[in-house]
Amino acid sequence: MLALGDRPPPTVDDLSDIDTWLFDLDNTLYPADSGLFHQVHRRMGEFIERRLGLTPTAARSLQRRLFEHHGTTLRGLMTEYDVPPNAFLDYVHDIDVSVLRPNPDLGAAIEGLPGRKLVFTNGSTGHATRVLGQLGITTDVFDAIEDIVASEFQPKPNPTVYERMVERHRIDPRRAIMVEDMAVNLAPAHALGMTTVWVRTDHATAAPGTVDEHIHHVVDDVFTWLRDLSFQPA
Repeated sequence: MLALGDRPPPTVDDLSDIDTWLFDLDNTLYPADSGLFHQVHRRMGEFIERRLGLTPTAARSLQRRLFEHHGTTLRGLMTEYDVPPNAFLDYVHDIDVSVLRPNPDLGAAIEGLPGRKLVFTNGSTGHATRVLGQLGITTDVFDAIEDIVASEFQPKPNPTVYERMVERHRIDPRRAIMVEDMAVNLAPAHALGMTTVWVRTDHATAAPGTVDEHIHHVVDDVFTWLRDLSFQPA
C-alpha cells in the first residue's frame, strides 16, 4: 500500500493512449459536500421503513447491512425482499437537485476530451440526466449512460458488470480510464487493465489514508484536474 501523496494526478502524457473515459456520477461529477447523495441515502432509509414497516433505527441498520453484503441497498432489497427495482429507484431519486451549483465548464472540459465519454453509475439514467442537467451539462456530451438498469441491477463493483459493459461498448480496457469516488469500485477496472483515478472525498465509502495497488492516481476535484490537462482548449 502506498500513501495518497505518492499517487499524483495523471498528466496528459499518462493519458496519450486513452480513447474511452468512464465517469462515475454521484460524488464524482459533483462535490460530495453538496449533500445531494445524503438526500438519496436518507430516502433509502425512508423507503425501507415504509416498505417493510420498520422503525427508523431498524431501517438504517438493515440499509447498512444490505449495502455491505450486496454492493447496493437496492440489490439487497431485490434479493432478500423481492422489492421491485423501479419502485425503489423512483422513490430514492425524488430529491432536490437544486443544491448543486451549475458547472457548465465541467461539461466543456469533458466534451473536449479525446475519444468517447460514458457515465458509469449505480444510479438510474433518469437520476443521471437530472443531475447533469442541474450541473449545466447536456447529455449529448456523453456517448452513453451505463446505469444500474443496463447492468441488470447488478452494481459496481461486481466484475461481471464491467465485463459486460466493456463488451457492449467495445472498449479496449488498456485504452480506457475510470474516474470514481469509491475506491473499491476501481478494483475491477484495474483488473481489466484500465487506468484508474480515485476522487478523494471525506465520506464514509471512500478509501482510508492509504490505497491499494488498483489506484493509479488521486485527484481532489474532477473539474480542476481536467481543466489543467494540456489538451483542453484554452
